[in-house]
Amino acid sequence: MSRPATGAVAVTGIGLVTAAGLDTQTSWERVCSGRSTAATDPELAGLPVDFSCRVTGFDASALLGPGSSWRLDRFTQLAIVAARQAVADAGLDPESWDGTRVGVIVGNSLGGTQTWEQQHRRLLEETPKSVSPLLIPMGMSNMVAGHLAIDVKAMGPSMVTATACASGANAIGLARDLLRSGTCDVVLAGGAEAALTPAAVTGLARMGGLSGRREDPAAASRPFDAARDGFVAAEGAGILVLERAEDARARGAGVYADVIGFGASSDAHHATAPDPSGAGMERALRAALADAGVGTDEVDHVNAHGTSTPLNDVTEGRVLRRVLGRRPLVTSTKGVTGHTLAAAGAVEAAFTALALHHQLVPPTANLTDLDPEIDLDVAAGAAAGADLEVAVSTSLGFGGHNAALVLAAA
Repeated sequence: MSRPATGAVAVTGIGLVTAAGLDTQTSWERVCSGRSTAATDPELAGLPVDFSCRVTGFDASALLGPGSSWRLDRFTQLAIVAARQAVADAGLDPESWDGTRVGVIVGNSLGGTQTWEQQHRRLLEETPKSVSPLLIPMGMSNMVAGHLAIDVKAMGPSMVTATACASGANAIGLARDLLRSGTCDVVLAGGAEAALTPAAVTGLARMGGLSGRREDPAAASRPFDAARDGFVAAEGAGILVLERAEDARARGAGVYADVIGFGASSDAHHATAPDPSGAGMERALRAALADAGVGTDEVDHVNAHGTSTPLNDVTEGRVLRRVLGRRPLVTSTKGVTGHTLAAAGAVEAAFTALALHHQLVPPTANLTDLDPEIDLDVAAGAAAGADLEVAVSTSLGFGGHNAALVLAAA
């Protein structure tokens, strides 16, 4: 298919570092297998919720060099590795591009929680002089964009979107605006989060967001299932290289998919609970479809936010049914990856682009009994081959943030 609408931007590179794998191909294959990555987490031992979807086998010193890795909090480490993958995948070289025309927008919510907690313990248990002078530059959320810009010599606008679990999707939407306005020729956009620390996970558990299936972590993240009881906290990073569609094709770049629509809204309802009517999410979704010039009957696939929480899945399911009907094949890849928080919108946009590229929809892991209140065609059991031309990725965040992206097959 060739459907880049006016103002479309092309996804020419993808970098993923998730619990499903340390690179894009491995992450995609694990997501398509439908095998959960959730497991008991030694770093959370003794806590009421002691399991997560942690990125394993990640050697920051080997990947980034021992001279720089120790200066970066884990969320920044994950982002830089993913960004390097994406840039190489796009066939671009930071040594030769015009860095003044390259931008960076990365979603993050909680910043360097690992650094904050470690250094706070030092302050309490030792002396103020034992606190690292790098505490602030390692812990600040914006530094993920700053360090990424330094690493790839990007001298255009760089910033962080902090809209909770909609951060990554909003980063991609804003990146598209930088390209459409002519401000940038290339933008690295995505999200990163690494908040699997005792305080952060305990906070999520105390507010009732996490699954309590300690006896069977692998079955804990079960989006849209009648027996779901909360999400599994995860970490990860997803970075996409975006270019104007006409520029990408002119240079002969490989294109995974085109981002053709974006919509965002606010619930203005509650700090953490979605508006039960789903009105805010519906506004974002309809705005994205209108922006793309796509009819509600043209969407073939949805990578849903699908957190595995009782409230989110019913609300989102009703909105998708109301707007799109039962035509699209719906999935939630959080059944495999867990909930990567601010990175989720970017990681899932990447999976949506890959679904269009491979014409394959990953299954929703652990979905064995679809909630009767959710009247959707949800992929389960095994990856499903399909004729995919248009797909949607939805994201909802604490604070009532909603975002939707529309992608088209290249």
